[in-house]
Amino acid sequence: MAHDFCPGYGDEPFRTLCREYPGPPVYPVNDFRVEWGPIFHRGRLDGSARVLVLGQDPAAHEAIVRRILVGEAGQRTQGFLARLGIDRSYVMVNTYLYSVYGQGGGNRHKSDPAIAAYRNRWLDALVVGSSVQAVVTLGGLAAHALELWRATPAGAAAQLVTAAITHPTYPESASSSGQKTKAEAMAEMLANWNQALPGLHAAVTPDASRPLVLYGTTLAPGDLAPIPEDDLPAGVPEWQRSLKAWARRQGADPEAKRATIEVVIPNGERAWVA
Repeated sequence: MAHDFCPGYGDEPFRTLCREYPGPPVYPVNDFRVEWGPIFHRGRLDGSARVLVLGQDPAAHEAIVRRILVGEAGQRTQGFLARLGIDRSYVMVNTYLYSVYGQGGGNRHKSDPAIAAYRNRWLDALVVGSSVQAVVTLGGLAAHALELWRATPAGAAAQLVTAAITHPTYPESASSSGQKTKAEAMAEMLANWNQALPGLHAAVTPDASRPLVLYGTTLAPGDLAPIPEDDLPAGVPEWQRSLKAWARRQGADPEAKRATIEVVIPNGERAWVA
């Protein structure tokens, strides 16, 4: 059986961008988990992407797989793109190269010139002269990052449809405060996504033409999609792109939790179990 995979960063300008990534002090260690290394993208780097997704920051799953948006947020995003008929012609980058650590870290650095300058180099490389027709931002930090790029000459010149949608993990984060239930937050997020879908559906050339079907008030089983094999490095096991969670930060205290990601093969994905 042949296995497709992401070819990585051998071509320019991405080879140079990866060689020149910033670390501390551009990303202060008190606000970012720089110890897990930078995580750059997911999707097409060959100029064929028609949708650019701008996310926020990598989480535990991403630190292991070395591609962004591969956990639940990524699977929800994958389902959102599928509603547009986009199954492969996308590329994703994050607002931040590193996972945000602690409350408020992302907001404190959302306008940092050095962070924005490097991110803008990626956006230039992905959009200028490419097939990108639309940009979807996930959450407020990503929307702000896009605004900063749109203020540059390259960003101002780009002819793009943009959609700022609620971050895919909003139901979990909003309900954790106790101010609303997860069901209420989920319905709120999906209503927001439904507002964005018609304009994107009209603007984007699909991989597969399909009628637009809006979300209900909760995610149905088909609304999450597994991460395609050719989005990930060669040899990544199938269970690391499944719909099941397999990585989480663990530790008895904040320092131990910061230093530890527990990886467990999910039940049902264990090849040795009959």
